[in-house]
This record gives sequence, structure tokens and C-alpha cells, in this order.
Amino acid sequence: MTETLFDIGAGAAVVGATKFCVAPASMPGVSRVGGTKDPCVDRILALEPTLVFANREENRREDVEALTAAGVEVHSSMPRRADEVPALIRDVGEQTGCEVGAEAVAVDVEHALAEARAAALGMEPRRFAVLVWRRPWIAATADTFLSNLLVEAGGVNVLEASRGRYPEVTLEEFASLEPELVCLPSEPFPFDRRHVDELVLASRVDRHRFLLCDGQLLTWHGSRTARGLRAAMRWILG
Repeated sequence: MTETLFDIGAGAAVVGATKFCVAPASMPGVSRVGGTKDPCVDRILALEPTLVFANREENRREDVEALTAAGVEVHSSMPRRADEVPALIRDVGEQTGCEVGAEAVAVDVEHALAEARAAALGMEPRRFAVLVWRRPWIAATADTFLSNLLVEAGGVNVLEASRGRYPEVTLEEFASLEPELVCLPSEPFPFDRRHVDELVLASRVDRHRFLLCDGQLLTWHGSRTARGLRAAMRWILG
């Protein structure tokens, strides 16, 4: 969301961000207010914001309630599908008075979504899995934003939404699902080639099915979604 605010032209009004807000790389004058799970509410209030952006999956309800109780307006969102992002961006544009910039970014996401859907037409859906954590092994099911990005590009998640959103899986179960593509994103867990070696040995899934990929492209909603959709096309199409 921080990146999106800067991309639509609202960056000059941003006074605070979490330590995990790493884009854009340079944010002069922006104070750090802690993490997503442990923000310093007093530090936020000291910045005297008129509007705070929160995410229902990443941020804690008690922090949002504390800000609201102090009289601060909180904009809370949690898109679960790529096609929800353009409306969210336009809403953020209205909230910040940056409608023109928001419209351009929203249209870019819509164009990327149309490209992904066009590429997926007529192709056999590619079975995929996404692991997001190690020890324990945790996967993302079909009821997640990152999964939907890959579905829009022509994939089908081997883990159904009925399993919850981020269930723990055994490597035996994982292998039995026979994914054709296994995405290992760089966040929230920093997967690298060592983990590919580990998974190949432990699960007996063929090495060529594993893909180390940019977790920011896969999981960040907002202005980055357009790049995420185009990357998902490349990953699904191989």
C-alpha cells in the first residue's frame, strides 16, 4: 500500500510507514512506526495522520481499534483476487485526492489482467502449488491472493480452498498432489537453491518443477499487481 500511495502521486502526504515498507527505496521524511504486527500506536498518533491505511491480514485488529478510538480514520482492505485491485486503487485515489494517478495505475492492472486471461484461453490449466514457509511446510491454497494471480494466468491450485488459507502440509502429501509447477517465493520465507535441493531429495518431486520466484511480485497487491500478473504469465506458461 505504501508503494501504491507513492505510485499514484500521494507520496508527499505519507508521514509514516512500517519497517517492512521497502518500496520506494527512498522515502525522505517518512518515519518508521514499527512492524505490521507490532506498530507503535503512540508514534503513529504523534505524527498526527488524518488517515491510516491498514491490511486486515497483516495488521492486528487491536491496533486498528486503538487508532480509531483516538479519532483517526483507518482505511482497511484485504483483496483476495487480482480483479479486486483496480477498484481498491481507485478508492485509495479518492481517499487521497489523487484520482488521476490512481486511474492510470488501475488501468495498468486491468490491462495486465486482460493479457493474463487472454493467454490462458484454450490452454490446459497447469497444476501448481506455492509453498510459503519451511519448518513446518506451509502452502497457500486457492483462497489466497497469490494463488489467484497464478489462476488468472492459467493455473489451477492443487490445494483447494476448503483446506483453509495457509495449511501445513507434509512432503508426502505434497508429492501425492503431483503439481506440475511448485513456486518457492522469496517472501515471506526466503527460499533459495538450498531448499530446492532439500525438497527434491525429501519429496521426490522432479527438480524441473520447482521455481524460485520473486515473492513481492506474487504477494504484493496494489500497483505492483500489474507486474505480478505479467510475471505469473511467464511462470505458468513456462
